[in-house]
Amino acid sequence: MKGSIFATVKDIADLVGRILIASVFLYEAYDSIFHFEKNLNTLETYGITWNPRLWAGLAIVMLVLGGITVLIGYFARVGAFLLLLYWLPFTFYVYSWWNDPVELQRLHGLMFMRNLALCGGLFLLLSNGSGNYSVKKLVNTLRLPK
Repeated sequence: MKGSIFATVKDIADLVGRILIASVFLYEAYDSIFHFEKNLNTLETYGITWNPRLWAGLAIVMLVLGGITVLIGYFARVGAFLLLLYWLPFTFYVYSWWNDPVELQRLHGLMFMRNLALCGGLFLLLSNGSGNYSVKKLVNTLRLPK
């Protein structure tokens, strides 16, 4: 199968998938940075009152590091793990649609399932790695002089 059209399509799909997944998290980081004070207020409405600046800052670091490593495909598994470490608890905490008022259950249920689908993509990346079109592959194939 190596060198076939299917291998090329898989490599392109890996790259496009990484770009799309990373774009969600990098946009989330961008939004968290530029609306930091609003996010602090939101954390307080969710009952997170112990050091919300620390939690928001930690979330931003995880989103940026995870998003960049997934995007470029270098330490992509570490990045996927960081993003899962943030995204899974976030999903269950923020979109707990089963606890929401009836008028919000449908919307939050959809957002919950969307976030779980993103987690599924991160788990695939965690198990399969970044693919051939990545900085990791480029670094591994370069022959640098000693």
